[in-house]
Amino acid sequence: MSTLSEVYAQYPLKVDDIIPLDFDSVVTVPDSHAWPISDGFESNDWLSIPTIDLKDPDAAKLIGHACETWGVFQVVNHDIPLNLLDEVESEARQLFSLPTTQKLKALRSPGGVTGYGLARISSFFNKFMWHEGFTIIGSPLDHARELWPNDYQKFDPLGLSFGQIPLYRSVTVAEYFGRKAKDLEKALASIRI
Repeated sequence: MSTLSEVYAQYPLKVDDIIPLDFDSVVTVPDSHAWPISDGFESNDWLSIPTIDLKDPDAAKLIGHACETWGVFQVVNHDIPLNLLDEVESEARQLFSLPTTQKLKALRSPGGVTGYGLARISSFFNKFMWHEGFTIIGSPLDHARELWPNDYQKFDPLGLSFGQIPLYRSVTVAEYFGRKAKDLEKALASIRI
């Protein structure tokens, strides 16, 4: 089975498919980002992504179902301290408030997995998403050095550089997918901000 890095290296993106729109530099919506109005949902339709309680004994089954039907879910009762989540959010706000020219110093390479850029799935659509992201797998410090040469250590609130993973019930997803917990912990070290 190929790793994510190997697959991305085999299918590199064009640089234009990596660089997000500089929202501060546009006055009108460029055609590349103008999505057609969808008739798929009435404006009064209510949609809510699944919320998974990690203390629920059926959490593994609920996660699997959410992945298969929605592709996304929200987690509650994960036991990650709120102050840590606040710190991560603060660092993310600091990152995304940087000028575009500064963020581009940590641009994801065309065949790469980590760094600043558009979501990898963007190339599957005929219009660009209104999105910018920063993907972290393992330690974020190499990219942080590019962004904050003199103060980069603080951009590791999860301790990923030192192999620390927050305390939560990580075995839940492993139970559903039948994987070893250590493989799951590697996957959980991949964080999309």
